[in-house]
Amino acid sequence: MSSDFRQKIFSYRSYTPIPFFIVMLIFAKPTLLSLVVGFIIASVGELIRIWGVGYAGSETRTTGPVGGSKLVTNGPYAYVRNPLYIGNLIIYLGFGIMSMALFPYLQIVALIYFYIQYYLIVTLEEEYLSKTFAGEYERYFNSVPRFIPRLKRYEFAGDLKFNFVEALKSERRTLQAFFSVTILNVLIFIFKNNSSTP
Repeated sequence: MSSDFRQKIFSYRSYTPIPFFIVMLIFAKPTLLSLVVGFIIASVGELIRIWGVGYAGSETRTTGPVGGSKLVTNGPYAYVRNPLYIGNLIIYLGFGIMSMALFPYLQIVALIYFYIQYYLIVTLEEEYLSKTFAGEYERYFNSVPRFIPRLKRYEFAGDLKFNFVEALKSERRTLQAFFSVTILNVLIFIFKNNSSTP
């Protein structure tokens, strides 16, 4: 797979959810139950992201070439190598359930699409990390799964500290999108309920 193609996907990864959100809002049919369940699921995904960026920092926001100044192996990274992408998938699933748009087909298509997108990005990131951190990354790569978390903490996890302020600063755009989509789904629910009331 061409690294140029994967780099383009990496650079534009913040924009690829937009078409799905547009379709979701057009076909949204939220119910009170779907709003509650979807919000809880999406919140779990966002908490995973906050946990992750609290260790990895703002470097996770880069849109330039794949890179990183440090190998993060503690926090959620001690259990799975890509917690931020897992958090994203959970958030998207939660939003899909909140809206009930074209359920379950839109949700299934979105999860498959984003899994493929993240797989391509991750393989590019792995190549960079392997070259940059060599033996340290090889040991981490062989011990910690790519997407399915393990129960046991990585025994060679680093000593980085969780920084909540840095996490919130880095997550500002994601949190804005999170609450915007939530509020829109709630407004759609209210509007549709009011318009159907005699």
